[in-house]
Amino acid sequence: MYKNLRWKLLSIALVVVVAVFGFYPPEQKIRLGLDLKGGVHLVLRVQTEDAVKFETELTSERLRQALTEKGLTGTTVTVEPPMTFKVAGVPSQQDAEFRRLADDQASRRFDRASGSGGTYTFTMKPSEAVSVRESAVRQALQTIERRVNDLGVAEPIVAQHGSAGDQILVQLPGVTDVNRAKEIIRSTALLELKIVEAGPAPSEESLLSASGGKPPEGMEVITGANLSQDGAGGTSYYLVKQIAPVTGRDLRDARPGMDENGLPAVHFSLTREGATKFAKLTSENIQRPLGVILDNRVQSVATIISRIADEGQIAGNFSPQEVQDQSLMLRSGALPASLTYMEERTIGPTLGADSIRAGVIASVGGLLLVALFMLAYYKLAGINAIVSVAMNLIILMAFMSYIGAVMTLPGIAGFILTIGMGVDSNVLIFERIKEELASGKGARAAVAAGFDRVFLTILDTHVASLISAGFLFQFGTGPIRGFATTLFFGLISNVFTAVFVSRTLFELGLSRRQQVATLSI
Repeated sequence: MYKNLRWKLLSIALVVVVAVFGFYPPEQKIRLGLDLKGGVHLVLRVQTEDAVKFETELTSERLRQALTEKGLTGTTVTVEPPMTFKVAGVPSQQDAEFRRLADDQASRRFDRASGSGGTYTFTMKPSEAVSVRESAVRQALQTIERRVNDLGVAEPIVAQHGSAGDQILVQLPGVTDVNRAKEIIRSTALLELKIVEAGPAPSEESLLSASGGKPPEGMEVITGANLSQDGAGGTSYYLVKQIAPVTGRDLRDARPGMDENGLPAVHFSLTREGATKFAKLTSENIQRPLGVILDNRVQSVATIISRIADEGQIAGNFSPQEVQDQSLMLRSGALPASLTYMEERTIGPTLGADSIRAGVIASVGGLLLVALFMLAYYKLAGINAIVSVAMNLIILMAFMSYIGAVMTLPGIAGFILTIGMGVDSNVLIFERIKEELASGKGARAAVAAGFDRVFLTILDTHVASLISAGFLFQFGTGPIRGFATTLFFGLISNVFTAVFVSRTLFELGLSRRQQVATLSI
Protein backbone atom coordinates (compact mmCIF):
# COMPACT_ATOMS: atom_id res chain seq x y z
CA MET A 1 0.00 0.00 0.00
CA TYR A 2 1.18 3.51 -0.76
CA LYS A 3 2.67 5.45 2.12
CA ASN A 4 0.57 8.23 3.68
CA LEU A 5 -2.42 7.41 1.47
CA ARG A 6 -4.78 7.72 4.43
CA TRP A 7 -3.49 11.20 5.27
CA LYS A 8 -3.78 12.28 1.66
CA LEU A 9 -7.43 11.17 1.56
CA LEU A 10 -8.14 12.96 4.85
CA SER A 11 -6.50 16.12 3.51
CA ILE A 12 -8.64 16.03 0.38
CA ALA A 13 -11.79 15.46 2.44
CA LEU A 14 -10.88 18.37 4.74
CA VAL A 15 -10.32 20.70 1.76
CA VAL A 16 -13.70 19.70 0.31
CA VAL A 17 -15.51 20.34 3.61
CA VAL A 18 -13.86 23.74 4.10
CA ALA A 19 -14.57 24.69 0.48
CA VAL A 20 -18.25 23.70 0.60
CA PHE A 21 -18.68 25.50 3.92
CA GLY A 22 -17.13 28.59 2.35
CA PHE A 23 -19.59 29.07 -0.50
CA TYR A 24 -22.77 27.26 0.59
CA PRO A 25 -25.46 28.49 0.21
CA PRO A 26 -24.09 30.34 -2.85
CA GLU A 27 -26.93 32.89 -3.00
CA GLN A 28 -25.77 34.19 0.40
CA LYS A 29 -22.01 33.69 0.17
CA ILE A 30 -21.21 34.66 -3.44
CA ARG A 31 -21.30 38.35 -4.33
CA LEU A 32 -22.72 39.11 -7.74
CA GLY A 33 -21.55 41.89 -10.02
CA LEU A 34 -23.58 44.41 -11.97
CA ASP A 35 -24.16 42.15 -14.96
CA LEU A 36 -25.56 39.36 -12.76
CA LYS A 37 -27.29 41.24 -9.94
CA GLY A 38 -28.56 44.28 -11.81
CA GLY A 39 -27.90 47.89 -10.87
CA VAL A 40 -26.65 51.10 -12.41
CA HIS A 41 -23.90 51.74 -14.96
CA LEU A 42 -22.82 55.38 -15.25
CA VAL A 43 -20.15 57.21 -17.22
CA LEU A 44 -19.46 60.77 -16.04
CA ARG A 45 -17.25 63.49 -17.47
CA VAL A 46 -15.33 65.79 -15.16
CA GLN A 47 -15.58 69.38 -16.40
CA THR A 48 -11.90 70.04 -15.87
CA GLU A 49 -12.20 73.59 -17.19
CA ASP A 50 -14.18 74.37 -14.02
CA ALA A 51 -11.15 73.44 -11.93
CA VAL A 52 -8.88 75.63 -14.07
CA LYS A 53 -11.34 78.51 -13.81
CA PHE A 54 -11.64 78.06 -10.04
CA GLU A 55 -7.85 78.13 -9.64
CA THR A 56 -7.67 81.34 -11.71
CA GLU A 57 -10.41 83.02 -9.68
CA LEU A 58 -8.92 81.88 -6.37
CA THR A 59 -5.45 83.18 -7.25
CA SER A 60 -6.81 86.52 -8.48
CA GLU A 61 -8.86 86.96 -5.30
CA ARG A 62 -5.90 86.16 -3.09
CA LEU A 63 -3.83 88.72 -4.94
CA ARG A 64 -6.65 91.28 -4.59
CA GLN A 65 -6.80 90.72 -0.83
CA ALA A 66 -3.03 90.96 -0.51
CA LEU A 67 -3.04 94.28 -2.41
CA THR A 68 -5.79 95.64 -0.16
CA GLU A 69 -3.96 94.60 3.01
CA LYS A 70 -0.76 96.32 1.82
CA GLY A 71 -2.64 99.52 0.94
CA LEU A 72 -2.22 99.32 -2.84
CA THR A 73 -5.50 101.07 -3.59
CA GLY A 74 -6.85 101.97 -6.99
CA THR A 75 -6.05 98.67 -8.67
CA THR A 76 -8.72 96.56 -10.35
CA VAL A 77 -8.59 92.81 -10.87
CA THR A 78 -10.68 91.23 -13.62
CA VAL A 79 -10.87 87.54 -14.50
CA GLU A 80 -10.95 86.30 -18.09
CA PRO A 81 -11.78 82.62 -17.58
CA PRO A 82 -10.60 80.01 -17.66
CA MET A 83 -6.85 80.74 -17.51
CA THR A 84 -6.26 84.49 -17.41
CA PHE A 85 -6.78 87.46 -15.09
CA LYS A 86 -5.66 91.08 -15.40
CA VAL A 87 -4.60 93.71 -12.89
CA ALA A 88 -4.91 97.35 -13.98
CA GLY A 89 -4.10 100.69 -12.38
CA VAL A 90 -0.92 99.76 -10.51
CA PRO A 91 0.77 103.07 -9.49
CA SER A 92 4.31 103.36 -10.80
CA GLN A 93 5.67 104.24 -7.34
CA GLN A 94 4.20 101.00 -5.98
CA ASP A 95 5.21 98.80 -8.90
CA ALA A 96 8.04 97.05 -7.00
CA GLU A 97 5.77 96.20 -4.09
CA PHE A 98 3.11 94.90 -6.50
CA ARG A 99 5.62 92.65 -8.26
CA ARG A 100 6.74 91.23 -4.92
CA LEU A 101 3.15 90.45 -3.91
CA ALA A 102 2.41 88.99 -7.35
CA ASP A 103 5.43 86.72 -7.06
CA ASP A 104 4.22 85.50 -3.66
CA GLN A 105 0.66 84.81 -4.78
CA ALA A 106 0.81 83.80 -8.43
CA SER A 107 4.31 83.05 -9.70
CA ARG A 108 4.10 79.29 -9.16
CA ARG A 109 1.25 78.69 -11.59
CA PHE A 110 0.95 81.88 -13.65
CA ASP A 111 3.15 83.68 -16.14
CA ARG A 112 3.11 87.48 -15.79
CA ALA A 113 3.23 89.94 -18.69
CA SER A 114 3.35 93.70 -18.19
CA GLY A 115 1.50 96.26 -20.31
CA SER A 116 1.13 99.99 -20.48
CA GLY A 117 -0.42 102.11 -17.76
CA GLY A 118 0.34 99.78 -14.87
CA THR A 119 -1.46 96.81 -16.44
CA TYR A 120 -0.41 93.22 -15.88
CA THR A 121 -1.77 90.02 -17.42
CA PHE A 122 -1.45 86.69 -15.62
CA THR A 123 -1.86 83.51 -17.68
CA MET A 124 -1.73 80.01 -16.25
CA LYS A 125 1.26 78.03 -17.39
CA PRO A 126 0.32 75.21 -19.80
CA SER A 127 2.00 72.57 -17.62
CA GLU A 128 0.13 73.85 -14.57
CA ALA A 129 -3.18 73.77 -16.47
CA VAL A 130 -2.56 70.12 -17.35
CA SER A 131 -1.67 69.42 -13.71
CA VAL A 132 -4.87 71.10 -12.46
CA ARG A 133 -7.01 69.11 -14.89
CA GLU A 134 -5.38 65.80 -13.95
CA SER A 135 -5.65 66.61 -10.26
CA ALA A 136 -9.35 67.44 -10.70
CA VAL A 137 -10.01 64.01 -12.23
CA ARG A 138 -8.06 62.21 -9.50
CA GLN A 139 -9.82 64.13 -6.73
CA ALA A 140 -13.23 63.56 -8.34
CA LEU A 141 -12.45 59.85 -8.59
CA GLN A 142 -11.51 59.64 -4.91
CA THR A 143 -14.51 61.71 -3.81
CA ILE A 144 -16.99 59.62 -5.81
CA GLU A 145 -15.42 56.43 -4.46
CA ARG A 146 -15.83 57.64 -0.87
CA ARG A 147 -19.45 58.60 -1.49
CA VAL A 148 -20.28 55.30 -3.16
CA ASN A 149 -18.66 53.37 -0.31
CA ASP A 150 -20.72 55.36 2.22
CA LEU A 151 -23.84 54.44 0.27
CA GLY A 152 -23.27 50.85 1.34
CA VAL A 153 -23.06 49.40 -2.18
CA ALA A 154 -21.42 45.96 -2.20
CA GLU A 155 -18.32 45.90 -4.40
CA PRO A 156 -18.88 49.01 -6.54
CA ILE A 157 -16.60 49.85 -9.44
CA VAL A 158 -15.25 53.42 -9.69
CA ALA A 159 -12.48 53.82 -12.25
CA GLN A 160 -11.06 56.22 -14.82
CA HIS A 161 -12.60 55.63 -18.22
CA GLY A 162 -12.02 56.57 -21.84
CA SER A 163 -8.96 57.73 -23.75
CA ALA A 164 -9.37 61.45 -22.99
CA GLY A 165 -8.64 60.88 -19.30
CA ASP A 166 -11.54 63.03 -18.04
CA GLN A 167 -14.26 60.36 -17.72
CA ILE A 168 -15.15 58.19 -14.73
CA LEU A 169 -16.95 54.84 -14.82
CA VAL A 170 -19.28 54.05 -11.91
CA GLN A 171 -21.03 50.70 -11.53
CA LEU A 172 -23.36 50.16 -8.57
CA PRO A 173 -24.59 46.54 -8.26
CA GLY A 174 -27.95 46.11 -6.57
CA VAL A 175 -28.82 49.83 -6.40
CA THR A 176 -32.56 50.47 -6.76
CA ASP A 177 -32.88 54.19 -5.92
CA VAL A 178 -31.08 55.43 -9.03
CA ASN A 179 -31.99 59.12 -8.70
CA ARG A 180 -30.68 59.34 -5.13
CA ALA A 181 -27.41 57.65 -6.11
CA LYS A 182 -26.96 60.01 -9.06
CA GLU A 183 -27.66 63.10 -6.94
CA ILE A 184 -25.18 62.05 -4.25
CA ILE A 185 -22.48 61.28 -6.82
CA ARG A 186 -22.96 64.47 -8.79
CA SER A 187 -23.56 67.01 -6.00
CA THR A 188 -20.61 69.33 -5.45
CA ALA A 189 -21.16 69.55 -1.65
CA LEU A 190 -18.95 72.61 -1.15
CA LEU A 191 -19.37 73.98 2.37
CA GLU A 192 -18.40 77.60 3.10
CA LEU A 193 -18.69 79.70 6.26
CA LYS A 194 -18.88 83.43 5.48
CA ILE A 195 -19.89 86.63 7.21
CA VAL A 196 -23.09 88.02 5.68
CA GLU A 197 -22.25 91.59 4.70
CA ALA A 198 -25.82 92.50 3.71
CA GLY A 199 -29.16 90.76 3.43
CA PRO A 200 -31.43 88.99 3.33
CA ALA A 201 -33.15 91.00 0.63
CA PRO A 202 -36.15 90.08 -1.53
CA SER A 203 -34.30 90.90 -4.74
CA GLU A 204 -30.77 91.43 -6.01
CA GLU A 205 -31.62 95.02 -7.01
CA SER A 206 -32.71 96.00 -3.51
CA LEU A 207 -29.65 94.32 -2.02
CA LEU A 208 -27.25 96.28 -4.25
CA SER A 209 -29.10 99.59 -4.26
CA ALA A 210 -26.56 101.15 -1.90
CA SER A 211 -23.60 100.15 -4.10
CA GLY A 212 -24.91 101.31 -7.43
CA GLY A 213 -26.39 98.03 -8.57
CA LYS A 214 -23.07 96.16 -8.62
CA PRO A 215 -21.38 94.10 -5.90
CA PRO A 216 -18.37 95.82 -4.30
CA GLU A 217 -14.99 94.50 -5.38
CA GLY A 218 -14.26 91.14 -3.75
CA MET A 219 -17.96 90.55 -2.96
CA GLU A 220 -20.64 88.41 -4.59
CA VAL A 221 -24.39 87.87 -4.36
CA ILE A 222 -25.73 84.42 -3.54
CA THR A 223 -29.22 83.14 -2.95
CA GLY A 224 -30.87 81.19 -0.18
CA ALA A 225 -34.27 80.27 1.17
CA ASN A 226 -36.28 82.92 3.01
CA LEU A 227 -35.11 82.49 6.60
CA SER A 228 -37.23 85.25 8.12
CA GLN A 229 -39.42 84.67 11.16
CA ASP A 230 -42.68 85.21 9.25
CA GLY A 231 -42.13 81.89 7.51
CA ALA A 232 -42.95 83.30 4.06
CA GLY A 233 -41.56 81.34 1.16
CA GLY A 234 -39.47 82.56 -1.74
CA THR A 235 -35.82 83.33 -2.37
CA SER A 236 -33.62 85.74 -0.44
CA TYR A 237 -30.40 87.38 -1.59
CA TYR A 238 -27.22 87.83 0.43
CA LEU A 239 -24.00 89.78 -0.06
CA VAL A 240 -20.86 87.89 1.02
CA LYS A 241 -17.15 87.87 0.25
CA GLN A 242 -16.01 85.73 -2.66
CA ILE A 243 -13.34 83.89 -0.66
CA ALA A 244 -14.52 81.90 2.36
CA PRO A 245 -12.31 81.94 5.50
CA VAL A 246 -13.48 78.41 6.38
CA THR A 247 -14.53 75.75 3.83
CA GLY A 248 -15.38 72.08 3.65
CA ARG A 249 -11.67 71.32 3.30
CA ASP A 250 -11.41 72.21 7.00
CA LEU A 251 -14.02 69.59 7.98
CA ARG A 252 -13.06 66.67 10.19
CA ASP A 253 -16.49 65.03 10.36
CA ALA A 254 -20.16 65.58 9.50
CA ARG A 255 -23.04 63.64 10.99
CA PRO A 256 -26.85 63.82 11.12
CA GLY A 257 -28.52 65.14 14.27
CA MET A 258 -31.13 67.57 15.58
CA ASP A 259 -31.12 71.35 16.03
CA GLU A 260 -32.35 73.24 19.09
CA ASN A 261 -35.93 72.94 17.81
CA GLY A 262 -35.76 69.17 17.43
CA LEU A 263 -35.59 69.34 13.62
CA PRO A 264 -33.11 67.38 11.44
CA ALA A 265 -29.76 69.14 11.04
CA VAL A 266 -26.19 68.36 10.02
CA HIS A 267 -23.62 68.67 12.81
CA PHE A 268 -20.02 69.18 11.76
CA SER A 269 -16.64 69.42 13.46
CA LEU A 270 -13.46 71.02 12.14
CA THR A 271 -9.83 70.04 11.97
CA ARG A 272 -7.29 71.75 14.23
CA GLU A 273 -6.33 74.22 11.49
CA GLY A 274 -9.98 74.78 10.60
CA ALA A 275 -10.88 75.35 14.25
CA THR A 276 -8.17 78.01 14.51
CA LYS A 277 -9.53 79.82 11.45
CA PHE A 278 -13.13 79.49 12.67
CA ALA A 279 -12.22 80.82 16.12
CA LYS A 280 -10.50 83.82 14.53
CA LEU A 281 -13.48 84.46 12.25
CA THR A 282 -16.06 84.34 15.06
CA SER A 283 -14.01 86.29 17.63
CA GLU A 284 -13.50 89.17 15.17
CA ASN A 285 -17.18 89.32 14.16
CA ILE A 286 -19.18 89.23 17.42
CA GLN A 287 -22.84 90.24 16.87
CA ARG A 288 -22.52 89.83 13.10
CA PRO A 289 -24.47 87.26 11.02
CA LEU A 290 -22.62 84.12 9.95
CA GLY A 291 -23.89 82.32 6.87
CA VAL A 292 -23.57 78.58 6.37
CA ILE A 293 -23.38 78.09 2.60
CA LEU A 294 -23.66 74.76 0.81
CA ASP A 295 -23.11 74.59 -2.94
CA ASN A 296 -23.27 78.39 -3.25
CA ARG A 297 -26.65 78.61 -1.50
CA VAL A 298 -27.25 79.96 1.99
CA GLN A 299 -28.69 77.23 4.20
CA SER A 300 -28.79 79.07 7.52
CA VAL A 301 -27.75 82.40 9.08
CA ALA A 302 -27.01 82.85 12.78
CA THR A 303 -25.74 85.80 14.80
CA ILE A 304 -22.35 85.20 16.38
CA ILE A 305 -22.77 85.56 20.15
CA SER A 306 -19.30 84.48 21.21
CA ARG A 307 -16.14 82.85 19.94
CA ILE A 308 -16.75 79.39 18.41
CA ALA A 309 -13.90 76.93 18.09
CA ASP A 310 -14.44 73.65 16.28
CA GLU A 311 -18.12 72.72 15.92
CA GLY A 312 -21.25 73.97 14.19
CA GLN A 313 -24.43 72.85 12.49
CA ILE A 314 -26.32 73.29 9.23
CA ALA A 315 -30.00 73.75 9.96
CA GLY A 316 -32.88 74.26 7.56
CA ASN A 317 -36.05 72.72 6.27
CA PHE A 318 -34.44 69.30 5.78
CA SER A 319 -35.94 65.83 5.82
CA PRO A 320 -34.09 63.06 7.71
CA GLN A 321 -33.01 61.55 4.36
CA GLU A 322 -31.63 64.90 3.15
CA VAL A 323 -29.64 65.28 6.37
CA GLN A 324 -28.21 61.77 5.90
CA ASP A 325 -27.24 62.52 2.31
CA GLN A 326 -25.71 65.93 3.11
CA SER A 327 -23.66 64.41 5.93
CA LEU A 328 -22.43 61.72 3.56
CA MET A 329 -21.45 64.24 0.87
CA LEU A 330 -19.68 66.56 3.33
CA ARG A 331 -17.70 63.68 4.84
CA SER A 332 -16.55 62.56 1.41
CA GLY A 333 -15.38 66.06 0.46
CA ALA A 334 -16.36 68.52 -2.24
CA LEU A 335 -15.96 67.72 -5.91
CA PRO A 336 -13.27 69.87 -7.57
CA ALA A 337 -15.38 70.39 -10.69
CA SER A 338 -18.89 69.73 -11.94
CA LEU A 339 -19.84 66.42 -13.54
CA THR A 340 -22.00 65.65 -16.54
CA TYR A 341 -23.52 62.26 -17.33
CA MET A 342 -22.29 60.82 -20.62
CA GLU A 343 -23.97 57.42 -20.34
CA GLU A 344 -26.49 55.79 -18.04
CA ARG A 345 -27.75 52.20 -18.13
CA THR A 346 -29.98 50.49 -15.64
CA ILE A 347 -29.66 46.71 -15.62
CA GLY A 348 -32.63 44.91 -14.12
CA PRO A 349 -32.27 41.88 -11.86
CA THR A 350 -34.24 39.79 -14.38
CA LEU A 351 -31.48 40.20 -16.96
CA GLY A 352 -28.96 39.27 -14.27
CA ALA A 353 -30.90 36.09 -13.42
CA ASP A 354 -30.98 35.17 -17.11
CA SER A 355 -27.21 35.69 -17.31
CA ILE A 356 -26.64 33.46 -14.27
CA ARG A 357 -28.88 30.76 -15.73
CA ALA A 358 -27.10 30.89 -19.07
CA GLY A 359 -23.69 30.80 -17.37
CA VAL A 360 -24.62 27.82 -15.22
CA ILE A 361 -26.03 25.96 -18.23
CA ALA A 362 -22.84 26.67 -20.18
CA SER A 363 -20.64 25.51 -17.30
CA VAL A 364 -22.62 22.33 -16.64
CA GLY A 365 -22.90 21.58 -20.34
CA GLY A 366 -19.17 22.02 -20.82
CA LEU A 367 -18.42 19.81 -17.82
CA LEU A 368 -20.73 17.05 -19.11
CA LEU A 369 -19.19 17.09 -22.59
CA VAL A 370 -15.71 16.97 -21.10
CA ALA A 371 -16.74 14.12 -18.81
CA LEU A 372 -18.12 12.09 -21.73
CA PHE A 373 -14.96 12.66 -23.77
CA MET A 374 -12.64 11.71 -20.90
CA LEU A 375 -14.59 8.52 -20.16
CA ALA A 376 -14.70 7.54 -23.82
CA TYR A 377 -11.03 8.24 -24.52
CA TYR A 378 -9.32 7.43 -21.21
CA LYS A 379 -11.79 4.83 -19.88
CA LEU A 380 -11.76 4.46 -16.08
CA ALA A 381 -8.88 6.89 -15.72
CA GLY A 382 -11.23 9.54 -17.01
CA ILE A 383 -13.09 9.35 -13.69
CA ASN A 384 -10.00 10.80 -12.00
CA ALA A 385 -10.07 13.76 -14.37
CA ILE A 386 -13.79 14.35 -13.78
CA VAL A 387 -13.39 14.26 -10.00
CA SER A 388 -10.36 16.58 -10.04
CA VAL A 389 -12.08 19.09 -12.36
CA ALA A 390 -15.25 19.09 -10.23
CA MET A 391 -13.18 19.60 -7.09
CA ASN A 392 -11.29 22.37 -8.84
CA LEU A 393 -14.57 24.26 -9.36
CA ILE A 394 -15.60 23.72 -5.72
CA ILE A 395 -12.29 25.11 -4.45
CA LEU A 396 -12.54 28.04 -6.87
CA MET A 397 -16.01 28.91 -5.56
CA ALA A 398 -14.65 28.80 -2.01
CA PHE A 399 -11.80 31.17 -2.93
CA MET A 400 -14.26 33.63 -4.43
CA SER A 401 -16.40 33.51 -1.29
CA TYR A 402 -13.62 33.76 1.29
CA ILE A 403 -11.92 36.78 -0.29
CA GLY A 404 -15.23 38.50 -1.07
CA ALA A 405 -14.58 38.62 -4.83
CA VAL A 406 -17.42 39.62 -7.12
CA MET A 407 -18.80 37.12 -9.57
CA THR A 408 -19.37 38.63 -13.02
CA LEU A 409 -20.34 37.23 -16.39
CA PRO A 410 -16.68 37.27 -17.51
CA GLY A 411 -16.00 35.50 -14.20
CA ILE A 412 -18.30 32.70 -15.30
CA ALA A 413 -16.26 32.56 -18.51
CA GLY A 414 -13.26 32.10 -16.23
CA PHE A 415 -15.02 29.12 -14.65
CA ILE A 416 -15.49 27.51 -18.04
CA LEU A 417 -11.82 28.20 -18.85
CA THR A 418 -10.90 26.54 -15.55
CA ILE A 419 -12.66 23.38 -16.72
CA GLY A 420 -10.54 23.45 -19.85
CA MET A 421 -7.32 23.99 -17.88
CA GLY A 422 -8.15 21.10 -15.57
CA VAL A 423 -8.76 18.78 -18.50
CA ASP A 424 -5.59 19.96 -20.24
CA SER A 425 -3.48 19.18 -17.17
CA ASN A 426 -5.00 15.72 -16.84
CA VAL A 427 -4.50 15.00 -20.56
CA LEU A 428 -0.79 15.84 -20.20
CA ILE A 429 -0.50 13.46 -17.24
CA PHE A 430 -2.49 10.65 -18.86
CA GLU A 431 -0.55 10.80 -22.13
CA ARG A 432 2.71 10.64 -20.22
CA ILE A 433 1.47 7.61 -18.26
CA LYS A 434 0.54 5.91 -21.55
CA GLU A 435 4.05 6.55 -22.87
CA GLU A 436 5.56 5.02 -19.73
CA LEU A 437 3.29 1.98 -20.07
CA ALA A 438 4.28 1.62 -23.74
CA SER A 439 7.96 1.58 -22.72
CA GLY A 440 7.31 -1.56 -20.66
CA LYS A 441 6.94 -0.18 -17.13
CA GLY A 442 4.42 -1.56 -14.70
CA ALA A 443 1.24 0.32 -13.80
CA ARG A 444 2.50 1.69 -10.48
CA ALA A 445 5.83 2.79 -11.93
CA ALA A 446 4.14 4.35 -14.96
CA VAL A 447 1.74 6.38 -12.79
CA ALA A 448 4.59 7.61 -10.56
CA ALA A 449 6.79 8.54 -13.53
CA GLY A 450 3.91 10.21 -15.38
CA PHE A 451 3.06 12.56 -12.50
CA ASP A 452 6.70 13.26 -11.59
CA ARG A 453 7.80 14.17 -15.11
CA VAL A 454 4.75 16.29 -15.99
CA PHE A 455 4.73 18.24 -12.71
CA LEU A 456 7.37 20.78 -13.78
CA THR A 457 5.59 21.35 -17.11
CA ILE A 458 2.29 22.02 -15.35
CA LEU A 459 3.97 24.28 -12.81
CA ASP A 460 5.77 26.24 -15.53
CA THR A 461 2.64 26.86 -17.62
CA HIS A 462 0.56 27.80 -14.57
CA VAL A 463 3.13 30.28 -13.26
CA ALA A 464 3.22 32.00 -16.66
CA SER A 465 -0.57 32.15 -16.69
CA LEU A 466 -0.63 33.51 -13.12
CA ILE A 467 1.64 36.36 -14.19
CA SER A 468 -0.72 37.15 -17.07
CA ALA A 469 -3.71 37.09 -14.71
CA GLY A 470 -1.87 39.45 -12.34
CA PHE A 471 -1.30 41.97 -15.14
CA LEU A 472 -4.93 41.70 -16.25
CA PHE A 473 -6.08 42.44 -12.70
CA GLN A 474 -3.61 45.30 -12.19
CA PHE A 475 -4.29 47.17 -15.41
CA GLY A 476 -7.80 46.00 -16.30
CA THR A 477 -11.10 47.44 -15.12
CA GLY A 478 -14.53 46.02 -14.45
CA PRO A 479 -15.18 42.80 -16.42
CA ILE A 480 -11.47 42.24 -17.13
CA ARG A 481 -10.68 42.19 -13.41
CA GLY A 482 -13.55 39.78 -12.78
CA PHE A 483 -12.14 37.42 -15.39
CA ALA A 484 -8.59 37.81 -14.03
CA THR A 485 -9.73 37.02 -10.47
CA THR A 486 -11.43 33.79 -11.52
CA LEU A 487 -8.50 32.82 -13.72
CA PHE A 488 -5.97 33.46 -10.93
CA PHE A 489 -7.64 31.29 -8.30
CA GLY A 490 -8.63 28.69 -10.88
CA LEU A 491 -4.95 28.23 -11.76
CA ILE A 492 -3.96 27.82 -8.11
CA SER A 493 -6.67 25.25 -7.38
CA ASN A 494 -5.94 23.40 -10.62
CA VAL A 495 -2.35 22.67 -9.61
CA PHE A 496 -3.62 21.07 -6.41
CA THR A 497 -6.40 19.03 -8.00
CA ALA A 498 -4.58 17.90 -11.16
CA VAL A 499 -1.38 16.89 -9.38
CA PHE A 500 -2.37 15.95 -5.84
CA VAL A 501 -6.02 14.84 -6.05
CA SER A 502 -5.75 12.95 -9.32
CA ARG A 503 -2.57 11.16 -8.20
CA THR A 504 -4.16 10.19 -4.88
CA LEU A 505 -7.13 8.66 -6.75
CA PHE A 506 -4.74 6.62 -8.91
CA GLU A 507 -2.89 5.44 -5.82
CA LEU A 508 -6.15 4.55 -4.12
CA GLY A 509 -7.24 2.40 -7.06
CA LEU A 510 -3.87 0.69 -7.39
CA SER A 511 -3.56 0.03 -3.66
CA ARG A 512 -6.61 -2.23 -3.69
CA ARG A 513 -4.96 -4.73 -6.01
CA GLN A 514 -1.85 -6.74 -5.13
CA GLN A 515 -0.88 -7.49 -8.71
CA VAL A 516 -1.53 -4.80 -11.30
CA ALA A 517 -0.82 -5.92 -14.85
CA THR A 518 -2.90 -3.37 -16.76
CA LEU A 519 -4.30 0.08 -16.24
CA SER A 520 -7.62 1.27 -17.72
CA ILE A 521 -6.32 4.33 -19.54
